[in-house]
Amino acid sequence: MPAEPQLARWLQRVEARLESELPRGDQSPERLHQAMRHAVLGGGKRLRPMLVYAAGCATGADETLLDAPAAAVELVHAYSLVHDDLPAMDDDDLRRGRPTVHVAFDEATAILAGDALQALAFAALAREDRAGAGLRVAWLLALADAAGARGMCGGQALDMDGTGATLPLPELERLHALKTGALIRAAVRLGALAGDADAATLARLDEFAAALGLAFQIRDDILDIEASSEQLGKTAGKDQAQAKSTYPALLGRDGAAAALAAQVERMDAALAGLPGDLAPLRALATMAVERSH
Repeated sequence: MPAEPQLARWLQRVEARLESELPRGDQSPERLHQAMRHAVLGGGKRLRPMLVYAAGCATGADETLLDAPAAAVELVHAYSLVHDDLPAMDDDDLRRGRPTVHVAFDEATAILAGDALQALAFAALAREDRAGAGLRVAWLLALADAAGARGMCGGQALDMDGTGATLPLPELERLHALKTGALIRAAVRLGALAGDADAATLARLDEFAAALGLAFQIRDDILDIEASSEQLGKTAGKDQAQAKSTYPALLGRDGAAAALAAQVERMDAALAGLPGDLAPLRALATMAVERSH
C-alpha cells in the first residue's frame, strides 16, 4: 500500500482517538475542558502520531496497539505548545491559525489545560489494556524521559536561557535535540516498542528520529524568515524579533540549507537496509523537510 493512503487512514485513527480521550466541552469544568479541546483539535500536522504508526508499521506492530501511544504523544505535544505560547515563555498570540489558548481563554486556564493534557497522555498509555504491562511501562518511561528535564522541558529551559545570546552551533543543536527532537524520537520509539524491533533496530530508528528532529527544526528556522504568518499559522519572524539563535542566523540561508541536506542524508543512512515497510517513515521525513508551514 502506498504511504499516502496509509497516512490518511492513520490520521483518521488518531483524530478519533484524540476525540475519545478528551473530555467533552459541556462537562464541568467546562472552561478547562473547552480549552483542552481548543489546544488539541485545532488542526496541526500530526507528525508525531504519524511517526508512531509508521515506526510500528516498519516493525510489524499490531495497528490497534498504536492508537494509544499515537494519541499520547500528540497530547504531550499539544500541552507543550500551550505552555510554549504563554507570556512567560515565547509569548505568542497565534497557533495553527487561531488564537493561542491563553488568548482565547485566559492565562490560568491555559496553564491548567496544559497540565491536564500532559496527565491525560500518561493515563491513555497506562489504561491501554490491549498492551501488556511490560509494554505499557516501556511506553510510559519513553514518553516521560522525552517530556521532562532530560528532554523537552530541558530544551525549553536552554532556549529561554539562550534568548538574546548567540549560541555556538553545538549548543544550538543540543537545545533543539531536546526541545524538538526528544518528542520526535519518543514517537518513533513508542511505535517500534509495540513491534518486533530488536536493540539494533531500535538504535537505527533512534538515529533516524534524531536526524529528523534536527531537520524539522532547521526547516522551521528557515520558514520563520521565509514564510508569512498566514502560511505558518503562527507569528512569522518571531525568532529574529526575540533575538534567538537559529540555523540561518548562525550559518546563513545557504548554510542552513546545507545543514538540512546533511540531516536528510543521515536519515537515509539510518534506514538503509532495515527490514519492514519503511515507505511511511520516508514519506513523513520528506514531508517534514519540504513543508511550507
